Amino acid sequence: MKEKKGFTGKIGFVLAAAGSAVGLGNLWRFPYLAAHYGGGTFLLVYIILAVTFGFSLMLTEVAIGRKTGKSVLGAFGILNEKYRWIGYVACSVPILIFPYYCVIGGWVVKYFIAFLTGAGMETTREGYFDAFLSGTGEPIFSLSVFIVLTTGVVMLGVQKGVEKVSKILMPLLVILSVGIAIYGVTREGALAGVLYYLKPDFSKFSVGLVLAALGQLFYSMSLAMGIMITYGSYLSKKEQLEPSVRQIEIFDTAIAFLSGLIVIPSVFAFSGGDESVLSSGPSLMFITLPKVFENMALGDFMGGLFFLLVLFAALTSAISMMETLVSFLEETTQMHRIKICLIIAGLSWLFAIPSSLGFGIWSHIKILGFSILDFLDFLSNSILMPIVAFLTCIFVGYIITPNVIAQEVKQSSDFKSEGIYRIIIKFVAPVFILLIFGSSILKEMGVLDF
Repeated sequence: MKEKKGFTGKIGFVLAAAGSAVGLGNLWRFPYLAAHYGGGTFLLVYIILAVTFGFSLMLTEVAIGRKTGKSVLGAFGILNEKYRWIGYVACSVPILIFPYYCVIGGWVVKYFIAFLTGAGMETTREGYFDAFLSGTGEPIFSLSVFIVLTTGVVMLGVQKGVEKVSKILMPLLVILSVGIAIYGVTREGALAGVLYYLKPDFSKFSVGLVLAALGQLFYSMSLAMGIMITYGSYLSKKEQLEPSVRQIEIFDTAIAFLSGLIVIPSVFAFSGGDESVLSSGPSLMFITLPKVFENMALGDFMGGLFFLLVLFAALTSAISMMETLVSFLEETTQMHRIKICLIIAGLSWLFAIPSSLGFGIWSHIKILGFSILDFLDFLSNSILMPIVAFLTCIFVGYIITPNVIAQEVKQSSDFKSEGIYRIIIKFVAPVFILLIFGSSILKEMGVLDF
């Protein structure tokens, strides 16, 4: 078996893992959830949960990966053969998500090209987004471009591809985020949106807000997808685990924060403070924001920069998902990386097409009332990811015990958060995950409404 190549150092690992965490969950989902759940109140709750709950789960996954040196498929079996099946369940998450994520990535490609070619203002026409979605050739072409870009990076390997591209894209992503945020908050009327976003209003605190923030952690931090286990397997034993995970967490949360600062004040000013416009889900990015840019000075240019930022974020996350799939196929088949990449790219393209056509010629096909893409999103994010996270907590908390994780962390540094980590992974996290799981199911059934 050939030696497994890893990251060249801590910086490469942190930027690659942060790139995985920073995706559409930060740039699209976080701003509209923050707006819907009271701005500053949601932001405060999210940060508290990120530094406790999110940190504990991410540290667990990275430590499992580094200790075993295996992808998610083999890591659980190395620690306890009887529980190898957890790895197979975890593998199903990126297998399901990657194809439809490429469909959404294709939407971003479409809008970036529109703004890049000077046709950005055409995207503000009534029905433009719906007309694009319901098409056949153009959406499939756009998702194909996105898959080709992702595959090209992963083909180059961990160091020359994943790590090198992350070192380029992540600093650019931060610079773009800061620049666009400064531009947005200095627009006329944006200050009210800044105050709404930053000032907590505890009258809006609710159980629904906490559960929404918890759900966002999974979506935003690449948890329960096998990604952090895979990236952990590429990390040297000499690198400090606890500080590295903290830095990933800070990076991810900072980009989410900046995303809110980009979107909420700008849309707030555009809509005259209408909070319902901010809570409009997917249409916020692809329908409302182009109209915001249309009403700005340098709107075409700023819109282009914004969709370039979103494209970078989408690519870094897609790269991490594909790398996870490549990693466990490399371990189990011993095929050449390029051949594996081509197989995954081809299969993902085929499986992405139904999700794309589900908004067009196959829109009549519904699964439990969902479109094809929305069903896959519900199955992966609301069902499988909480199940994988719950199983991981039980496995670590009660099967191998937290001592195994603590020993791995202490190989390279002190474990300053060990006490709180043990409490969260054994008692707090399993309960919170069950609440997320239960609330997601009840919400889709119409029993809960928050």
